[in-house]
Amino acid sequence: MTYPPPPAVALTWERREPPLTATAVLAVGDAVPALAAATRTRITDGARLGVLADDTALLVLGAEADLPWSDGARYLGRDGDLLVPTTARPRPAPALWRAALGAEPGDLCALTPGHALVAAPPAPATDPEALTPYTRRAER
Repeated sequence: MTYPPPPAVALTWERREPPLTATAVLAVGDAVPALAAATRTRITDGARLGVLADDTALLVLGAEADLPWSDGARYLGRDGDLLVPTTARPRPAPALWRAALGAEPGDLCALTPGHALVAAPPAPATDPEALTPYTRRAER
């Protein structure tokens, strides 16, 4: 016996009031170098931040007061076990999106309009110079 595939569910976003407390900041594409430079400065100044980075995206986790500021970056907060924009709520429920993205217990899971991330949580960054390769476009 065969069964039809489950119906697809569209992700929609609604405005959230009041905003969530920021626990992360995400930059994608051209916004990565500036956030990498700001993060490097915050780590040098003693902030305890977790960093996940590649050539296309940079996610920085930490206490709201420690997070760097950067043009083009998006601040995220926790909605249950899912990181989402501080001023937006995903529909349907955040717990459903964690499962849909394949997140396992303990995984870090972030969802923003147009982007999703599932990864092991990073250890606190201790070497600010590790971010230097990601700042190259910002230094030009």
